[in-house]
Amino acid sequence: MPFFVYILASKRNGTLYIGVTNDLARRIAEHKAKLIAGFTQQYDVTLLVYFETFESVLEARAREHSLKRWRRAWKLKLIEGLNPDWHDLTDDLNTLAT
Repeated sequence: MPFFVYILASKRNGTLYIGVTNDLARRIAEHKAKLIAGFTQQYDVTLLVYFETFESVLEARAREHSLKRWRRAWKLKLIEGLNPDWHDLTDDLNTLAT
Protein backbone atom coordinates (compact mmCIF):
# COMPACT_ATOMS: atom_id res chain seq x y z
CA MET A 1 0.00 0.00 0.00
CA PRO A 2 1.52 3.34 -1.00
CA PHE A 3 1.62 6.35 1.27
CA PHE A 4 1.68 9.95 0.13
CA VAL A 5 3.14 13.19 1.39
CA TYR A 6 1.33 16.11 -0.16
CA ILE A 7 1.41 19.89 -0.21
CA LEU A 8 -1.75 21.96 -0.52
CA ALA A 9 -1.83 25.69 -1.22
CA SER A 10 -4.47 28.38 -0.97
CA LYS A 11 -3.16 29.97 -4.19
CA ARG A 12 0.17 30.49 -5.95
CA ASN A 13 2.70 31.47 -3.27
CA GLY A 14 -0.12 31.39 -0.71
CA THR A 15 -0.61 29.50 2.52
CA LEU A 16 0.87 25.97 2.46
CA TYR A 17 -0.16 22.78 4.24
CA ILE A 18 1.81 19.53 4.33
CA GLY A 19 0.13 16.23 5.15
CA VAL A 20 0.47 12.46 4.84
CA THR A 21 -2.15 9.86 3.85
CA ASN A 22 -2.57 6.38 2.42
CA ASP A 23 -5.44 7.47 0.13
CA LEU A 24 -4.54 10.71 -1.58
CA ALA A 25 -7.70 11.08 -3.69
CA ARG A 26 -9.97 10.60 -0.66
CA ARG A 27 -7.93 12.94 1.54
CA ILE A 28 -7.85 15.72 -1.05
CA ALA A 29 -11.62 15.35 -1.55
CA GLU A 30 -12.05 15.78 2.22
CA HIS A 31 -9.95 18.96 2.17
CA LYS A 32 -11.84 20.37 -0.82
CA ALA A 33 -15.22 19.61 0.77
CA LYS A 34 -14.00 21.17 4.05
CA LEU A 35 -15.18 18.10 5.95
CA ILE A 36 -12.53 18.37 8.65
CA ALA A 37 -12.38 21.49 10.78
CA GLY A 38 -8.92 22.93 11.14
CA PHE A 39 -6.13 24.72 9.37
CA THR A 40 -7.01 23.89 5.75
CA GLN A 41 -10.66 24.80 6.29
CA GLN A 42 -9.82 28.04 8.08
CA TYR A 43 -7.34 29.23 5.44
CA ASP A 44 -9.07 27.73 2.37
CA VAL A 45 -6.06 25.58 1.50
CA THR A 46 -7.42 23.21 -1.15
CA LEU A 47 -5.10 23.17 -4.19
CA LEU A 48 -2.97 20.04 -4.50
CA VAL A 49 0.31 21.43 -5.82
CA TYR A 50 2.78 18.65 -4.95
CA PHE A 51 2.97 15.07 -3.72
CA GLU A 52 5.41 12.20 -3.31
CA THR A 53 4.79 8.45 -2.99
CA PHE A 54 6.41 6.15 -0.42
CA GLU A 55 6.32 2.41 0.27
CA SER A 56 6.02 2.70 4.04
CA VAL A 57 4.22 4.97 6.47
CA LEU A 58 7.47 5.46 8.37
CA GLU A 59 9.20 6.86 5.27
CA ALA A 60 6.22 9.10 4.51
CA ARG A 61 6.02 10.47 8.04
CA ALA A 62 9.76 11.10 8.13
CA ARG A 63 9.52 13.03 4.85
CA GLU A 64 6.50 14.99 6.12
CA HIS A 65 8.37 15.91 9.29
CA SER A 66 11.41 16.96 7.26
CA LEU A 67 9.39 19.12 4.85
CA LYS A 68 7.57 20.85 7.69
CA ARG A 69 10.93 21.98 9.03
CA TRP A 70 12.11 23.36 5.67
CA ARG A 71 12.30 27.07 4.98
CA ARG A 72 9.41 28.42 2.95
CA ALA A 73 11.69 29.28 0.01
CA TRP A 74 12.81 25.64 -0.19
CA LYS A 75 9.20 24.45 -0.27
CA LEU A 76 8.35 26.89 -3.04
CA LYS A 77 11.33 25.68 -5.07
CA LEU A 78 10.25 22.06 -4.55
CA ILE A 79 6.72 22.80 -5.75
CA GLU A 80 7.86 24.80 -8.76
CA GLY A 81 10.30 22.06 -9.78
CA LEU A 82 7.36 19.72 -10.45
CA ASN A 83 4.53 22.18 -10.92
CA PRO A 84 5.88 25.56 -12.10
CA ASP A 85 2.41 26.95 -12.86
CA TRP A 86 0.91 25.79 -9.55
CA HIS A 87 -1.85 23.84 -11.28
CA ASP A 88 -4.21 21.87 -9.07
CA LEU A 89 -2.99 18.28 -9.53
CA THR A 90 -6.20 16.73 -8.22
CA ASP A 91 -7.54 15.92 -11.69
CA ASP A 92 -4.23 14.24 -12.59
CA LEU A 93 -4.18 11.91 -9.57
CA ASN A 94 -5.17 8.81 -11.51
CA THR A 95 -2.22 9.13 -13.88
CA LEU A 96 0.36 10.64 -11.51
CA ALA A 97 -0.21 8.46 -8.45
CA THR A 98 0.18 5.17 -10.28
